[in-house]
Amino acid sequence: MSTCDPVITLERFSEAHIEGITALYNDPTVARQVLQTPYQSTEVWRERLASRNERVVQLVALHQGQVIGNIGLEQFSRIRRSHCANIGMGVAVAWQGKGLGTRLLATALDLADNWMNVQRVELSVYADNEAAIGLYRKFGFETEGLFRQYAVRDGQLVDALGMARLRSSPKVS
Repeated sequence: MSTCDPVITLERFSEAHIEGITALYNDPTVARQVLQTPYQSTEVWRERLASRNERVVQLVALHQGQVIGNIGLEQFSRIRRSHCANIGMGVAVAWQGKGLGTRLLATALDLADNWMNVQRVELSVYADNEAAIGLYRKFGFETEGLFRQYAVRDGQLVDALGMARLRSSPKVS
């Protein structure tokens, strides 16, 4: 970010962020693009925070102390899938299209690649969410399949794409 950009910090999700995360995902515009249901209570997020599973990393993006974005990275616990992780994220409407998703995703993928030894990162995204699909492709995610009638949104069953990014194997010298 350039010096004229607002200061945005990324932090590990904590008790101090529960109200902000709840507000982020209760925004109807954000809720319609993610798999969270609207009108969740702070207790739902408090329970997610309490899991204390080291394979789950939840980050929040803050601007002037306000939660403006979130990304979660969950490495699978099953032995035969422990090389894989799943991500999900949400960005406040006012911050969409301003590079915040790029920063969140880059940070999560750095953790996956360099700290968790994840080889495959998976996600699902609504098939009509062109901005998110473009972001994921920019980071090497490829569409692996179409999930027809995947979820209910606005009272209709809508399709989603299954996407994944495979980490390049290190080159042997």
